[in-house]
Amino acid sequence: MNWIADWKRKITSFNKNVKLFMLANVFIQIGMGVFMVMYNLYIKELGMPETINGQVISMTALATAIMLIPAGFFSDKFGRKWMIIGGAFFGVLTLFYRSIAITETPMIYAAFLTGLFMAFVQVSAVPFLAENSKSNERVHMFSIHFALVTIANVVGSLFGGVLADVLQVYANMGEVEAIRWALLIGSIIFTFGLLPLFKLQDQNSEELVHEPQAKTEMKEVPTQTEKGLKRNLIYIFHFSFASLLIGFGSGLVVPYLNLYFANRFEASNAYIGFILSMGSAMTAVAMLMGPMLVKKVGKVKALILFQVLSIPFLLLTAYTTSLLLASVGFLVRQALMNAGNPIQSAVAMEVVSDKYKGLANSVNQTVFQVGWATMGPVAAGLVIGFGSYWGYAYAFSITAVLYILSSTYYYFIFGKRKLVQE
Repeated sequence: MNWIADWKRKITSFNKNVKLFMLANVFIQIGMGVFMVMYNLYIKELGMPETINGQVISMTALATAIMLIPAGFFSDKFGRKWMIIGGAFFGVLTLFYRSIAITETPMIYAAFLTGLFMAFVQVSAVPFLAENSKSNERVHMFSIHFALVTIANVVGSLFGGVLADVLQVYANMGEVEAIRWALLIGSIIFTFGLLPLFKLQDQNSEELVHEPQAKTEMKEVPTQTEKGLKRNLIYIFHFSFASLLIGFGSGLVVPYLNLYFANRFEASNAYIGFILSMGSAMTAVAMLMGPMLVKKVGKVKALILFQVLSIPFLLLTAYTTSLLLASVGFLVRQALMNAGNPIQSAVAMEVVSDKYKGLANSVNQTVFQVGWATMGPVAAGLVIGFGSYWGYAYAFSITAVLYILSSTYYYFIFGKRKLVQE
């Protein structure tokens, strides 16, 4: 009850900008969730080869990776609000177009544009929330932000599949037409998310709920306010290097979890879908529990604890021959590892000056994606070379080593200093 009361108190204390952005983000993420699940099925039902699906996914990721750092610069220079609105507006236009496109080249180009425009939303979100909050609110705020993103994606994924089936069965639509309408309705839900964004106030507006003293509190952590480009770049480098190690580790494991359950245990599609959905649900719960640990041990120590505690469960998943134990290991590792994400964002937004928050977030996300993309062929090579048991065992073990290195690096760079402060 205390936990629920604490969350209620924190959420009601968030300023209007934060609440509006979170509301907008729920609609946006539900719409994106529909697309994540249904679009590859749409391509398949149009009779196109699997290579088109691969090209669409890679072009979206490529565009995001290319645009993240420029988007961070633009966000720092021109302000978060209009970068978010512009990215979301043009992003949803590409989704509407993709819902009706039926030929290969337009699909691929439109997917590239989606990744390009959504990079502005992706990069500006965390700095925008940080600039509209006090330092003592940020762990709770980022926890609920990331949890809502996770839950909204799951809701969108389930809604898209159910909607397509309902339209097919009860409206007598063909499979392609049913999926197309599901995609269009997903795009409409995304569009509803634009309405709260237009109500956002500029950071210096008098309509913000924070009192003048909150402004000073927001600047409290970097007391020097402008630490200079060089010092901020050093901080950004350290955060990004730790993220790169995590990205390498995640890239070895996360994209292949469905294949891991299928290849090692011959699990059914229904079971794999269920266990991955449960992983998302547990992640959301763990993110909401994170602030309790932060209150007891501080931000940096909580982040390191979450990462280190996930490692035994990762190794359990690597070496077990029991589907039940593998499922438990996956669920607990997923929850613990992802529970640290909001805390890491809170620490980064405190250490880096306001002027460079967008750059910090964009570089951090870019290197994570680079790590993720780089290790895909390595993971596939291990499984092909060593089979479905030892291949995954080696991949998961390498990931455990990378997580340990990242946590150790993070502790020595930020831990000692921040732990003394906290």
